[in-house]
Amino acid sequence: MSDKILKFLENVSGLIWGLPLIILLIGTGIYLTIRVGFLQMRLLPYSLKLAFSFKQDKNSEGDISHFQALMTALAATVGTGNIVGVATAVVLGGPGAVFWMWISAFFGMATKYAEAVLAVKYRIVDENGQMSGGPMYYLERGLKQKWLGILFAIFGALAAFGIGNLVQSNAVSTVVKTTFNINEWVTGLALVIFAGLSIIGGIKSIGRVTAFFVPFMAVFYIIGGLIVLIMNINLIPGAVALIFTDAFTGKAVAGGAIGAVIRYGVARGIFSNEAGLGSAPIAAAAAKTDLPGRQALVSMTQVFIDTLVICSITGITIVMGGLYNEGIAAGDLTSASFAQFLGNTGSIIVALGLLFFASSTILGWSYYGEKCFAYLFSVKSVIFYRIVFVAMVFVGAVTSLDIVWAFADIANGLMAIPNLIGLLGLSGVVVYETKRTLDKIKEEKVEARKETA
Repeated sequence: MSDKILKFLENVSGLIWGLPLIILLIGTGIYLTIRVGFLQMRLLPYSLKLAFSFKQDKNSEGDISHFQALMTALAATVGTGNIVGVATAVVLGGPGAVFWMWISAFFGMATKYAEAVLAVKYRIVDENGQMSGGPMYYLERGLKQKWLGILFAIFGALAAFGIGNLVQSNAVSTVVKTTFNINEWVTGLALVIFAGLSIIGGIKSIGRVTAFFVPFMAVFYIIGGLIVLIMNINLIPGAVALIFTDAFTGKAVAGGAIGAVIRYGVARGIFSNEAGLGSAPIAAAAAKTDLPGRQALVSMTQVFIDTLVICSITGITIVMGGLYNEGIAAGDLTSASFAQFLGNTGSIIVALGLLFFASSTILGWSYYGEKCFAYLFSVKSVIFYRIVFVAMVFVGAVTSLDIVWAFADIANGLMAIPNLIGLLGLSGVVVYETKRTLDKIKEEKVEARKETA
């Protein structure tokens, strides 16, 4: 019976994540890129500087800093997709899939920017005096379609238990068992304590934990990957050349299916950075900021860090290793590729990276889920959601979850549909707020020049 349910869910997931949704996601990114004047190219240096500046406007409304909001979003986004997702793209789509991951990320930066603009623009102060925002609020208050907001919140709350909880704790317990031979229930208890202490305190607690935890985990994996690349720098030109040529030929895929290269590259890229799904703007809405556009620029860097930095390291290492045609399962390919260059140390780097990434994803998605839950019910009900969410972390650590994976994929895809409708319908608001932000930045530059003159 369970096999039939799994097969049915996988078929539904394949239908939802088919070409129409991928085209809609990329098409929305292209449209928004044009409307905001290729902002992701022009203001990326400023955005990165703003994101990693620890100066904070104390007078701005919000619960957490730009940096904490970015780290909370990265906590949820940087996960198994950066290790297993990239490997899946290369196995199913060939080396050229990495190129299409880059393309999806470039346009996804504009999508992520627009999501954050609208999240801050239409956020509210809840009964506890904290900020609440995200697609459910801009669909209701901006687009005037509350039913779409309700749909998004339902799918978001469900997806949080799946992709943001059960499957992540399962990934952690599996890798700890395989690498360090520690029993799953021990890992499950450790995760429950870690998640409980971080989650029960709400967004301010989550923000503090992720502001410390996420930079550490990202730097750890990036340094490990850079060691591989630098030690084998002579292989990089060939690997990059193969990525570019295969992106338009598809020779590495059976039958030269160029469509498969594009589809799996784009799909895995979106799965990794979540641009268009509507999850990250929930964290952006909590940030202290004077203008929606300013926090949106910070949010935009999330896609850059997630896909154009971390996923690129994984993808280039896999292509350099050349093991993607040898029948190795996608879940083991990244580890095998790192081990090819660094021996057992490479496997440990990937294992610890997956452990850190999956653990942090639980924190980020717990916040997304509780905000969706609060929208559907009430702020007072959130404490019950947090308790159940933390308890389910243990369940995921000790249970096989193929059905949950498939169900979570479905919920993730369904989140995107109302969110994309909101982004397209409110694109004029995004353009207006972008102009306000650009004018403010120009004004600040003039003032800074006057002060130094």
